[in-house]
Amino acid sequence: MQLTALGLGLLGVLLAEPVSRALARARWPGRDPVGALLLWQAVGLGGGISLFGAGLAYGLSPMGHSLPTAAAALSASVAAGEWPDRMDPLHVGALLIALGVLVRLLSVLVITTVRTLRARRRHRDLLDVLATPWPHASGTRVLDHPVPVAYCLPGRSSRLVVSAGVLDTLDTAGVVAVLAHERAHLRERHDLVVLPFVAWGATAPFVRGMVHAQLAVARLIEMRADDVARRLCDPTELATALKAVGGSAPAAALSSFTDALEARIDRITAPPPALPRVVHGLIRLVALALVAVPVWLLVAP
Repeated sequence: MQLTALGLGLLGVLLAEPVSRALARARWPGRDPVGALLLWQAVGLGGGISLFGAGLAYGLSPMGHSLPTAAAALSASVAAGEWPDRMDPLHVGALLIALGVLVRLLSVLVITTVRTLRARRRHRDLLDVLATPWPHASGTRVLDHPVPVAYCLPGRSSRLVVSAGVLDTLDTAGVVAVLAHERAHLRERHDLVVLPFVAWGATAPFVRGMVHAQLAVARLIEMRADDVARRLCDPTELATALKAVGGSAPAAALSSFTDALEARIDRITAPPPALPRVVHGLIRLVALALVAVPVWLLVAP
């Protein structure tokens, strides 16, 4: 299994760094945000499985030629009260490192999820006190603030929030366009798409590929929400509304935010051509393979 461990380790490193960097720089995701999001999820999941599986396969390699066989042999020895002589400190150390990586990833994900849910609950409680329901759109609340701001608060008791500045700045069509964008986030649960990448970025912030992944996924979910809203509203109205809301960012905001907003507006008013069907399907096959291959390498007899 040492060759399997080597192959999984190389795959995990490639997905975590050069592949993530290349995918973050690619231009085609703007032509297929859904496919790109699926590919990003596959890169993250496949990379995690590969890195964990590499340590697991190498650690158990003295016990058999396949992971199921090796795991069964080690379990049988431990159940009989004997520790196999073949499991030397090097292989035991690799096994412990693999388990430590898995525990670290899962614990950060759980902690991040709990903190996020608590923050949303507090935010929701504040909104129920400070904001007033808007009778023209179900589930929408209005904050008495002059700056145009609109956002959604996901969860079982989701909220759509607009400021008084939005209602004063935009006409009815513009408000409808902004709400369509935010409803797309809620309906497709984009918060759940982003959450694992936030957790992975917190787990290993020194791995720049994970940071690139988090930023790229954040851009893609905005593109996806734009696409959904564009099908429901007039593109010009949507672009004008997003510019009015996004243009309220403070002067201290990074210029990259403004550049990203301008790119989104250009994409709404002049959408790029869709990818060919063959490429469209190939992206999804690659995403499936990135998860299926490391799993098959681990469980194959």
